[in-house]
Amino acid sequence: MKKEVYRNQLDRIVQDASTIILGKEHNLKLALACILARGHLLIEDLPGVGKTTLAQVLSRLLDLQFNRIQFTSDMLPADILGISVYAQSTGQFTFHQGPIFANVILADEINRATPKAQSALLEAMEEKQISLEGKTHFLPSPFFVIATQNPLDQVGTFPLPESQLDRFLMSISLGYPDHQAERALLEAQDQRAKLKSVTPCLTGEQLSEMQTDVANITVSDALLDYIQALVHYSRHSKQFHHGLSPRAAIALLHVSKAWAMISGRDYVIPEDIKAVTPAVVGHRLININTDDKSDGIRLLLNTPIP
Repeated sequence: MKKEVYRNQLDRIVQDASTIILGKEHNLKLALACILARGHLLIEDLPGVGKTTLAQVLSRLLDLQFNRIQFTSDMLPADILGISVYAQSTGQFTFHQGPIFANVILADEINRATPKAQSALLEAMEEKQISLEGKTHFLPSPFFVIATQNPLDQVGTFPLPESQLDRFLMSISLGYPDHQAERALLEAQDQRAKLKSVTPCLTGEQLSEMQTDVANITVSDALLDYIQALVHYSRHSKQFHHGLSPRAAIALLHVSKAWAMISGRDYVIPEDIKAVTPAVVGHRLININTDDKSDGIRLLLNTPIP
C-alpha cells in the first residue's frame, strides 16, 4: 500500500539524518513534517548546535538544490533576490538570479539582518515568487526556507516582526545533545564530512507526490472540533496577549496530517495534533505572565478533546 511505501521512505530519511544529527530524531521528524506540509521552518537556538547541518542533510536526502544565504547587518534585498544588469552590447537589462532561486534555502542567522533585508523573503515564502521591476519571477518547486535565529539577547540581532514569524509554519529548537550523543560526537569524525557520503532517499517528484497526498489524509469532525477548541482557548485565555489566527489553525491541521503520514497512517489521531502543536504555535503565542513559552503551551494542550 502507498502509505507503507511512504512510511518506509520517510523512516529511511529520518534514520539516515540521525547518523549525522545525533539524538534529535523528534526534531528531524518535525522538520520533515514541515516540508511535507509545504511550509517553512524557523530554528531558534545558540550557534553550534547543528542548525546549518540539519538544513544541508535534509536537502541532500531529498535530492534538492541547496543555497545558503548568510544574513548580515549590511545585507540588501538585491543580495537575496538578484539584480538586473545593463549589457552595453545589447542595450538591455538582464536579470541575474540571486541565491533565493533554489529548492532549499538556508537563511542563516536571519535576525542579524535589518528588517529591510528580512522583508525580501516575505513574498518568496508566501507566494513562491518574487516581483522585481514590474516583473514576476517564479521560484523552483518545491521551495522550502529553513531560517536560523540566534537568541535575541545576543549582540547585533534584529527581532523578526510578528508578520514575518507567521510566515514560518513551524519553529523548533535543537538544544544541546544529551550525554550519549555528545560523547558519540567527540569520538566520531567531523559530522559535516559525512555529508559527502549522504545519498538521496527521494526524488523531487516523489516528494511532490507526498506533499499532494498529505492533503488527502483523513481528519474526523471530532478532531476538527479539537483544533478549534485549542484555537478558541488561545483567543480567550488570559495567558496570552492574543490568540491564534485562522492561518495558525490551518497550519496545525496541515502539519498534523503530515505527522500522520510520517507515522504510516492515512488518518489523524489526537496524538498527532499534540505532537506538533508546540512547534506550530510556539512562535505565534506571546505569554503575558512569563517568558517561558512552555508554560502557555502546556496549558493549551490541557484543553480537553471534545
